[in-house]
Amino acid sequence: MTTIARTASPCLSELGRYAPRLGPTPLVPVCLEENDPAVWCKLEFLNPSGSTKDRIARHILEKAWRQGRIGQGGRVVEASSGSTSIALALQCAQMGLKFTAVMPEGVSNERVWMIRAYGGDVAFVPKAVGIAGAIARAEELAADQGAFATHQFTNPDNAEAHRVFTGQEILSQIPGGVVHGVVSGVGTGGTIVGLFAAMRDSGCPVIPFAARPVTRSTFTDVECCSFSGRVPGVVEGISTLFRESALPGLVTIEVSDEVALSTTRRLIARGFPVGPSSGLNFAAALDVARRLGAEARIVTVFPDRMERYFSTELFAEWKDT
Repeated sequence: MTTIARTASPCLSELGRYAPRLGPTPLVPVCLEENDPAVWCKLEFLNPSGSTKDRIARHILEKAWRQGRIGQGGRVVEASSGSTSIALALQCAQMGLKFTAVMPEGVSNERVWMIRAYGGDVAFVPKAVGIAGAIARAEELAADQGAFATHQFTNPDNAEAHRVFTGQEILSQIPGGVVHGVVSGVGTGGTIVGLFAAMRDSGCPVIPFAARPVTRSTFTDVECCSFSGRVPGVVEGISTLFRESALPGLVTIEVSDEVALSTTRRLIARGFPVGPSSGLNFAAALDVARRLGAEARIVTVFPDRMERYFSTELFAEWKDT
């Protein structure tokens, strides 16, 4: 992409003055049953747009701005079924940028509404082509419009944001500064790759665990290319960033989508306003904590807030009461 010569603009300085501050989000021990081991949970739903994707949105865009790859009034394009697009829409609103999200049809209305509320545009691709089709369309739009594509599935700055920021926060918050296991569902893989790198580089004896939702029901409305259509955003085989990371010792923990959703509802009932990926992560992390023993410190992330799932199956039982 052609380098953009910036004029003297207060954009980033104004951003620093007025934008909601990112982190540190709390890291808290969570138990849902009295005799269960505690899981240390990073409350990333408390970021400004309501998800951990604020981390990568700000890091990628501010770095591109400093490098002259985008300037005020420029357009940003990303293929994302939800949280990354919402985070980028918010960030672009703060930085005076235009934004287009490319999404498969069938995502929850709440996500589309939030993107549009921040001034972003939404372009849909057929549900059948999934996120892979959205990525291809985003590439076309970026080329046609001379836009900056953030490339969340291949951009190393995705994982870098979690290595430099989220991971360092966790290390400063966890008792003793030691983590034995890090657990996360994999969409782009940026979270688990970045957190593992931060903890490994600090000398922690850490093992990475990928949480994978597994459909064990007759529910067939699969969103994008998820392992389970009931846990959005956790996808298979798309992320070059994750595949090329070759995380040493990676262990996959399978969680029934029913367990992921029921765990999410239990977390909400305990006062954690989270989405399905948080239930997935917590259920997998609890499994890991039981395997590694009471002395192990297991960390996971609560990635996003519940409001973007009001129209989904997650809230069905509460709507009927």
